[in-house]
Amino acid sequence: MSVANDPKLTSWVAVGPMSDFPIQNLPFGIFSQGDGLRRAGVAIGEQILDLAALQEDGYLDGMGLPDGLFAQPTLNAFIGRGRAEGRRVRERVSILLRHDNHEIQGRADRDRFFVPMAGAQLHMPVFVRDYTDFYSSEQHAYNVGCMFRDPEHALLPNWKHLPVGYHGRASSIVVSGTPLHRPKGQTRADDAEMPSFGPTRLLDFELEMAFVTCRENGLGNAVRTQEAEDYVFGLVLFNDWSARDMQKWEYVPLGPFLAKNFGSSISPWIVTLDALEPFRVAGTKQDPAVLPYLESEGDRNFDIRLEVAIQPENSVETIVSRSNFRYMYWNISQQLAHHTVNGCNVGVGDLYASGTISGPSPDSYGSMLELSWRGTRPVVLSDGSERRFILDGDTVIMRGYAEKDGVRVGFGEVTTKILPAKP
Repeated sequence: MSVANDPKLTSWVAVGPMSDFPIQNLPFGIFSQGDGLRRAGVAIGEQILDLAALQEDGYLDGMGLPDGLFAQPTLNAFIGRGRAEGRRVRERVSILLRHDNHEIQGRADRDRFFVPMAGAQLHMPVFVRDYTDFYSSEQHAYNVGCMFRDPEHALLPNWKHLPVGYHGRASSIVVSGTPLHRPKGQTRADDAEMPSFGPTRLLDFELEMAFVTCRENGLGNAVRTQEAEDYVFGLVLFNDWSARDMQKWEYVPLGPFLAKNFGSSISPWIVTLDALEPFRVAGTKQDPAVLPYLESEGDRNFDIRLEVAIQPENSVETIVSRSNFRYMYWNISQQLAHHTVNGCNVGVGDLYASGTISGPSPDSYGSMLELSWRGTRPVVLSDGSERRFILDGDTVIMRGYAEKDGVRVGFGEVTTKILPAKP
């Protein structure tokens, strides 16, 4: 176990017992203050440690890092140096922040290295050139198959043989706190002969997680499951918004298009794979056996507790779903191996979403499509209102954290308010 993951480790920076960002986490992100200058930081408690200031003052000397590495508007240059480099920086930051280290703690002006999280603007942590969305939760795929086919044929013949996925739109991925307008497009009612045009009536969230790659494989080169995690810098929370009525009309024969590309939302802090090491768990037994290129050994799933809340405008939030990332049938190593087995090249900062994460019980389903069972079972909120799908003015909040041995490693939130469709 890395010293940075030691559950007994404490920091001289104040960290509350329910904080997502103890010294065992130290996720990376991009922030700015009033000057608008974007730079890299690490979350610790309610503070952001300014990595650019840290490097300027020589606290990262001797690590071979280029000048100004953290004074950039995205993390791409940093994470592009590889997972091992990220590990070295995280471990150095852990040493600086530990309770018995006085390199920064002993300085009278130590506050200049920190920015209160409440007073900072958080930005997209990486420039996402390419984005892929998988469909890797068996319960979710089964639920959808039951709705639109029947329980006997819920899973399509290919589902247990490969990680199903599609290439999504990277340009419309936004960071938490960015509102989205209700999308417009074509829909067709079941009893109508012709389609109509207008705002979606069946706007839905999808509870997902996503991993960020930090290496290039080069066109024509496959990534094996055994080496796949070397390409993964870390994970974020991901809300893959969907317009269900638009999707139903347009998805045949080529799949999602306007129903998906209007926006997806991510959490601002990238939690490293190293920070998640203590929370590994075994995945679901895969039956039938997968083809050799998809075989993976060891515990490749992660015990990350997830929840979704809906907050109507001028009202309180209601938690409508509690799920877990451990429910994934296909793990991230299998997803990346399948993605590249044909020679597809992946890049630094690329994003790969898990697909909707649904657990075995109705209160753990990861979308309104399932929670309301295609709109037939309304979800009652704390203020007495009902939801079959998401309404204008609603804010959807997703949270996630892992917890073990008294240590909580979390992702913060991904929060999005839905605005009315534009004229």
